[in-house]
Amino acid sequence: MLREAGVELARGATVAQVCRKSGVTEPTYYSWRKEYGSLRMDQAKRLNVLEKENARLKRLLAEAELDKAILKEAASGNF
Repeated sequence: MLREAGVELARGATVAQVCRKSGVTEPTYYSWRKEYGSLRMDQAKRLNVLEKENARLKRLLAEAELDKAILKEAASGNF
């Protein structure tokens, strides 16, 4: 989307026009441009994969910590 927006902007379109065409708000466009604008396509894809993996690992850690707390409470006889 950012690449297409860049082409449209180079052709003289305004940011508002590009955002309407793409179906995103201007703040979203600027947020994406700030976060992903300097990345190449392969870097952006890699970042996305790493963010998903990070979220998955955080969920697993939270589940493990919960299991550990349950087992600790059961072992102490307070169940």
